[in-house]
Amino acid sequence: MDHLPGEVLLLILSFLEPAEITNLQLVSRGFYNLARDNSFWRARCLEESTFLENLDRRRRLFGPTGDRESPPRFLSGSGSNGSPDAGAALANNDAKPTTTSFVWKGGETRERERVRIMANWDPCFPSERVSWYDEYVQRHGPIAINWMQYAYEEGRDPSSPASVADMVEARGVALYYPDGEAGEAVLAVSPLDDGSVAMWDVGGTMGKRGALVARSRRGILFVDGPEADNRKRSKRIDSGVTECVSVDSRLHRAFFAVQSRLIEVDLRRLSVVGCESFPWSITALSAASPTVPLTVGTNLGIHLHDYRARKPRRNDQDEMMDDFDRIGANEFYERSLRRIFDDEPLPPYAPLSQPGPLSILHLQQPGQEADISDDIYVAGRFSNILHYDRRKFPSIRGSIHSGARLCAMTSLPYPFSTVDSELRRKAALSLEQVEASKTAAGGRTLIACGEYNTKGSLELYGLTPTTASTHSTSAPGGLQNSAFKNRQNCSRSKLMSVVNHGTRIAFSDGSGFIKWFERDGFTEVRRCRIGHSERNTEEPSIFSSMPGSDDIARKLLPTRPAAAVAGGGHEPEGDDGGGGGDSDNNGERRRHSNDLLFWTGEKLGLVTFSARPGFAPEDFEESTENGDGPEAKALAAAQSEYNEMMRRALERQADDVRFVRNLGLDSGLHPTPL
Repeated sequence: MDHLPGEVLLLILSFLEPAEITNLQLVSRGFYNLARDNSFWRARCLEESTFLENLDRRRRLFGPTGDRESPPRFLSGSGSNGSPDAGAALANNDAKPTTTSFVWKGGETRERERVRIMANWDPCFPSERVSWYDEYVQRHGPIAINWMQYAYEEGRDPSSPASVADMVEARGVALYYPDGEAGEAVLAVSPLDDGSVAMWDVGGTMGKRGALVARSRRGILFVDGPEADNRKRSKRIDSGVTECVSVDSRLHRAFFAVQSRLIEVDLRRLSVVGCESFPWSITALSAASPTVPLTVGTNLGIHLHDYRARKPRRNDQDEMMDDFDRIGANEFYERSLRRIFDDEPLPPYAPLSQPGPLSILHLQQPGQEADISDDIYVAGRFSNILHYDRRKFPSIRGSIHSGARLCAMTSLPYPFSTVDSELRRKAALSLEQVEASKTAAGGRTLIACGEYNTKGSLELYGLTPTTASTHSTSAPGGLQNSAFKNRQNCSRSKLMSVVNHGTRIAFSDGSGFIKWFERDGFTEVRRCRIGHSERNTEEPSIFSSMPGSDDIARKLLPTRPAAAVAGGGHEPEGDDGGGGGDSDNNGERRRHSNDLLFWTGEKLGLVTFSARPGFAPEDFEESTENGDGPEAKALAAAQSEYNEMMRRALERQADDVRFVRNLGLDSGLHPTPL
């Protein structure tokens, strides 16, 4: 079979089941590349899609009388209507994709219809690079729910059985990439209820996946310092704030919203390096980026916090790095309090007529996932999405009327049109019309979710290019005649969080579900229930069988950033391609896998696309109690590797500081050039 042409082999593969094709990848490198053919898996995704089922049903009901026969189905030439020409088209990545379609006529007309329906369904845009093998796994493969290792009170006797009373709850989450977004290491950063900062290994690069790899000493995030009496809830992290953590992976900084204070923590040392006070309680933080200031939302205003521009307190950078170890956190907090009573006026901020911002979004440049524009969008407990321009802040540029109470937002740097989206869902556009809708210059998509009349609301808005004029014939805020609000079939309960996951939109709701929809915001791809994370005990629990006892995912985070995917973080073909086929540690970790991290308000979990969970909290507890088992050794090795990585990073930073100082230049706060 090695000597057969690729198109003939693809024709043979089309008769196999997906599990058999996956096993075929282990035969040789040639079969591996062939079994990862991008066009083949794209056609397979369409063959089993809800889009095709709906289109089949619609044409049976509303098509002409002569067309109500059962449409033939074929893939890569399989079945009675297949041909080697179809397999050849699939083997050529540059050719127009062929797929399952409806066939009424033969020859050239049939081929054009297949290509047209594929173009109407295809959710990706011309500049996107998609591994369709990964897409098929995430659309149709099994789903496993994994729960991260629990954090317990310090000083607990490891020999005694763990109890729920000893568990310390996580109060938020953000992802940290120590080696950059293109690296393999992925850590989850979370503030704990005892005022400490903890990090979990999400990618499995430092030991066992899902294990705690680092934890600061307790109390560093309390507003009165770690030595004060912090038993009152008003001094701790507000459990009602979802967007309370933001991480800058390039500068290795994390920002935590604690009441009205913004506390900055160095993730390499796990110590406080700064604290900023605001006049009102912080309710939302934007994503941190080294190119733009952090946007902070308080109860009654929107503020810009440029942590890059802060000047050092003394010339000796090495002494400044050891400030926290010498004077503790109290000095930072007292210094920020004294700054409130300074004679200098407060920095400009945008006042809000209605309190309660819950989500702040920095919009990307059109067509660029990694480049941040000057547009800032704010949503919350008010009926409009507010639009600000960073260059003209604090003046408001416009607003978009929603009518719902929105709690989360995300975006795509690609255009969206309600009319084109609906026609594409019905496979009614021609190839030229599909291409024109996807290549509209400067278009972007704003995605929001929340609650409308006790039901879930998923909303998509098409945005026009940024122009010099703030007033145009379109609606305020740069909104086109293009807004789609799904308040019918997305969920019967409030939507909690929304993210982009591959070529799909993923969101969680108040019923405990995580759902994936196509980018049209209407067609559901699949769903799963995260369940509950009770430990396996000999005595049954009455709560595990009660309806509505499942945990709720308050926040979702894809483990692979969209910028890395759009920038070609991996090749869909080749020895290292496919994004998710390689494994190590007995198959526990898939290299470059795009899994989904979630936070329930108390605990962290991970959605993986595998037949069984890779880890559970009981695995870590048993290893901790035994002390000498392989799991305990793996956790110790992970902690040691993390400490060594941070030590090397600090040495590189000290070398950069000394180099700049020798040149006679002012290095500022961070040695990294801004």
